Amino acid sequence: MTKLPTDPAENLAALIRCPSVTPDDAGALGTLERMIAPLGFVSERPVFAEDGTADIENLYARRGGDGPHLMLAGHTDVVPPGDAAAWSHDPFGAAIDAGAMYGRGAVDMKGGIACFVAALARLVERGEAPAGAVSLLITGDEEGPAINGTAKLLRWATERGEAWDACLLGEPTNPDAMGDMIKIGRRGSLTGTITVSGTQGHVAYPHRADNPLRGALALGAALVAPPLDDGSAEFQPSNLEITTIDTGNRATNVIPATVTLTFNIRFNDRWTEQTLKAEIEGRLARAAEDSALRPGKDGPVQYRLDWMAPVSPVFLTRNAALTEALAQSVAAVTGRTPALSTSGGTSDARYIKDYCPVVEFGLVGRTMHMIDEHVALDDLETLTVIYADFITRWFAGQGAE
Repeated sequence: MTKLPTDPAENLAALIRCPSVTPDDAGALGTLERMIAPLGFVSERPVFAEDGTADIENLYARRGGDGPHLMLAGHTDVVPPGDAAAWSHDPFGAAIDAGAMYGRGAVDMKGGIACFVAALARLVERGEAPAGAVSLLITGDEEGPAINGTAKLLRWATERGEAWDACLLGEPTNPDAMGDMIKIGRRGSLTGTITVSGTQGHVAYPHRADNPLRGALALGAALVAPPLDDGSAEFQPSNLEITTIDTGNRATNVIPATVTLTFNIRFNDRWTEQTLKAEIEGRLARAAEDSALRPGKDGPVQYRLDWMAPVSPVFLTRNAALTEALAQSVAAVTGRTPALSTSGGTSDARYIKDYCPVVEFGLVGRTMHMIDEHVALDDLETLTVIYADFITRWFAGQGAE
């Protein structure tokens, strides 16, 4: 009899040992495909491509027939490990030490996928597999540019007649302990680059030059103050951060000709893409007229603003059946009432929300992307039990027991 993948630690070890640093798959999706085959999943492996980007392997697998359809989503690609010598253990070795498994992707988010599989395997083994359909939508392009991943995989599946009633995304959501937090939405993300033009010259003869950094300082100050807002009922305050300032100038006695300034805004539901762009454009236009930092220079600061695509929209999931089922499962297993949060960065939920309601719940994220990323084996077991309970609970709520 075929052994089912009921042990999340074994599942995770097999996935960690595939060094799937974006955009390389390194065998991770094939490993997952073989893992879920005994559970009755039929898998497809579409590869998406676009000029200027790497080809990306993806996986879509489905088990079950008609009835309610639950999607379990995630990614097998991981960020680079950094200096491997700085790790306590091989970053792709899946070593176990003091009750924890070490490896890149242990938390973000091969651990979540390993628990998805183990939860489904336990339900199948107990004869409790849901009567509806369950699909796994797994990309290899979440940590990269996200061009050839989830967005295209969703369109590809939809064109083949797939439709979903709800999705659970297994990203790490808990700040400190299992049961802390469920993500029910995300702030939007908008990025822009300002190029300020001046006149290059010798620093000893500033009257013959026009230092673009002076103008950039005025524009930058206008971006960050006053604050964009003080938050909303469901979201943290919107926040703008200047992330790079560059002149390309290595000389200490030369006034540069241009300077570029890049900023990113994480915005809440008090803004749309259009209203936020209008606010920023207005601030810059007013600041360009301020000559306080450019004494003796005629005319406004000369600049160009370029908005970067794509823009991630703000969203909030309002689906009580989905959110309550997950919260009840978390509470039943951990004894804790999870916060329903919209904090943090973006995730592939921003694409999934256009197809069905989506919530996020996974492991404790304290070590994600860090040297010595690791997950407690007890947390893997806890998450597996939560996922199994949630799957059963959600389908029961849909009338598919």
